[in-house]
Amino acid sequence: MKSVDNLAEEAAAPVRYVAPTSFGIKSWAEEDRPREKLLQKGRSALSDAELMGILLGSGTTKLSAVDVAKLILNAVENDLNELAKLSVKELMRHKGIGEAKAITIVAALELGRRRKETAAAARTTITCSRDIYQLIRPNLQDLSHEEFWVILLNRANVVMRKQPISSGGVAGTVADPKMIFKHALEQLASSIILVHNHPSGNQKPSAADIALTRKLKEAGQFLDLPILDHLIYTDHGYYSFADEGVL
Repeated sequence: MKSVDNLAEEAAAPVRYVAPTSFGIKSWAEEDRPREKLLQKGRSALSDAELMGILLGSGTTKLSAVDVAKLILNAVENDLNELAKLSVKELMRHKGIGEAKAITIVAALELGRRRKETAAAARTTITCSRDIYQLIRPNLQDLSHEEFWVILLNRANVVMRKQPISSGGVAGTVADPKMIFKHALEQLASSIILVHNHPSGNQKPSAADIALTRKLKEAGQFLDLPILDHLIYTDHGYYSFADEGVL
């Protein structure tokens, strides 16, 4: 049995405060939780961070999933286009983001990109270089490496297919003329548009770009498959060989 003195000491001892170990979304008011908010108010009512929070599902011991999402978005200045450029490894550098969560973010952004691509590809007629830019944008946007594509057209300049030809590094990629004309002949295309991207944002063609364009133009004339344009794509604009009168 404890003595009176011991009981008095225990009563006088300060009460130790134990901080909560989790700041989870479940502790929020129901109307503020992202999932419940989406059900009650619709998806447009959610911020980018709240939508990402739903994808993440959970945060850390000190941050909710939405807080983690906010930190990631702040790192790209709340620009979803910049977020889409991040790789799985780059996303995993953020606290609270493991491989599974990083893959979920990348997959969600890729679905959004493919949705744009599907809408753009629905029987598009090419009338100018701007049409080419809008058509190919979902395929080349946000890339950190160069890719070479061809757009195959019928006699009415309606898009038959967008075909990737090669993928390279930051400084360039190799486009094989044999592969380009092989795809065009197999699809019975009437004309071809060449497209490749410059991840650096520089819209001016290099000497190699000009030489390749001339080579393909000459081959196309021989095969009765004219090259209508060669577009150099960047996220902020483009260069059209046809518009500049150098095709």
